[in-house]
Formats: sequence, C-alpha cells, structure tokens
Amino acid sequence: MTPLHQVIAENVVIDWGNSTVKTGWFEGSTLIETRRYDTLDALLADLTERTPTPTIVSSTSRSADEVRARLGGGGRAVWVLDGQTPVPIGKAYDTPHTLGADRVAAAVGATVLFPGQDCVVLDLGTCLTADFVDGGGVFRGGLISPGLQMRFRAMHEQTARLPLVTFGIDEMGSTGPNESWPGLTATNTRQAMQSGVLNGLMFEMNGIIETYRRERPGTVVLLCGGDAPSFESRLKGPIFAVPELVLIGLNRILRYNVENLQADTPDVNA
Repeated sequence: MTPLHQVIAENVVIDWGNSTVKTGWFEGSTLIETRRYDTLDALLADLTERTPTPTIVSSTSRSADEVRARLGGGGRAVWVLDGQTPVPIGKAYDTPHTLGADRVAAAVGATVLFPGQDCVVLDLGTCLTADFVDGGGVFRGGLISPGLQMRFRAMHEQTARLPLVTFGIDEMGSTGPNESWPGLTATNTRQAMQSGVLNGLMFEMNGIIETYRRERPGTVVLLCGGDAPSFESRLKGPIFAVPELVLIGLNRILRYNVENLQADTPDVNA
C-alpha cells in the first residue's frame, strides 16, 4: 500500500458505514486509491498527515453534526451528503429527505459511468436496494429489502429453534473450502436456511433485473455492496460489478458542489 503522504489527491470521499469507514482518494475524476478503516481514529490519523483537502461524507449511521465535529478540523472543507445537498441528478422521490445518502451516491455514480442510459443499481449491503435512474439523469425510486446477514439473523431471532446460520464467504466473495452454493433441495436445517437466503436473494435480484429489462430494454445493471461478489456470477448478464460505485458518485457530488461554490451559483436541479 502506498504511504498516504505520497498519494496526491484533490478530493477525499468517505463512506461511513455501520461497522467500517471506507475512503476514496481522487485526482479529478480518477480514483487513485481506496482504504478501509475499522475505526474513525485510524482515518483521522491519516487525514491529519495531509494538507486539508475538500471532503464529502456519506453516513447512514451518524448525524451531520457528529460528522462535521469529528472530521471538520484542520481547516478542511467538509460536505455531509443529505437531502439538502445539491446533486447533479434530479430526484423524483416523494420523500427526498428520507432518501439514503448511499442510494443517491450510487445513482450518481451510475450516471458518471453510463451517462444518458437507463440504469438499475443493485446495492447488496446491510439491506438490498434496487434503484432506477433514467437516461435523463433522474432518480425515479426503487425498493429496499433485507440483506444477506439480516435474513439469517431474522430467522434465528424471530423463531424459537432455528440456529444462527452464516455462509462461508471470504473477503473476495469466494466460498470457503468447506462451503458450496446450496442447492434448492437441502437435506438438513442449516443448508435449508442457507438455500432459502442465498437462492431467495438470487431469485429476487434476477426477477428485478428481468422486469426492468422487459419494461425498459437496454437498461444497464450495476452491482455493488459488500455481499455483491457472492452473487455476481449468478445474476442474469450483462452485469457491471462496480465495488467503488458509491465512492465514484460521492466524488462527482463533491466536485459539483465545489464548482457551484466557486461559481457562486445555486443548484439548478429540481
């Protein structure tokens, strides 16, 4: 890994999740490096080694005030992505103030990679989200469903006798040496639970993909999120797996806000 003080970057984008903090270091629109931190203190230690750099933060687990208090020191300009932040896409959403920052960032990332095209973003993290952004750059909405681990926990916590089951998938999205993808006709309870969760999610995502492609031929499908690698090869192609999609979108939003600030112009999007 390159020492951080040797990484020359214009922007820093931060995806502050429930358990980890993921960062992207960008020079213009080019992603130079990504880093993952188990603690915020580890990130702060890296940030303090650098000249203050424009920064944007997406967090589904922390308030904007807390984010600014922890990251806004040292003269650093910090944007916190929320429902009031100007973004370079339209939002045809009934409750934009409740729209998750990660969903917005991923949608913007899709428009960066596939401008002018209809896109569906499948983000498989704590929850599965499937969001549609049209070729005109308007976020049209989507769905939210329980994610992989949430489904395993729900069966255990909401029943008296079902165990807490997981699936042996490593950091690269590969099954462990003693695990294989479960078949539909499982012969024990543990495998039956694995089959229900894994195959259920696979069928759900393939159904979403098929429906959008039937209604909007030519729709581009992008896949991201921590559990996405486990399903990439099992979804109906073509699929574009973009692990850094949220970071790409955050960088575009940050650049958009810096440009607006420099031009002293208001946001013009609906």
